[in-house]
Amino acid sequence: MQVIESTVAGRVISVLVQPGQNINEGDEVVKIESMKMELPVDAEYGGKVVEVLVAEGDEVEEGQALIRIEG
Repeated sequence: MQVIESTVAGRVISVLVQPGQNINEGDEVVKIESMKMELPVDAEYGGKVVEVLVAEGDEVEEGQALIRIEG
């Protein structure tokens, strides 16, 4: 199982995937607001989303796990 992590500290403004969904490397999975900028978090791996660990409005830290995938 692999984990997609936050690239910055900030607030989750949208979660673009859900459990069971297949994603490809490079797909945008989460959008985070940091320092008044909207920053995408892209999948580093392709596979099936097993678990979404954050929700819209959550505060996250750099390096925090956001999505678990298998594939």
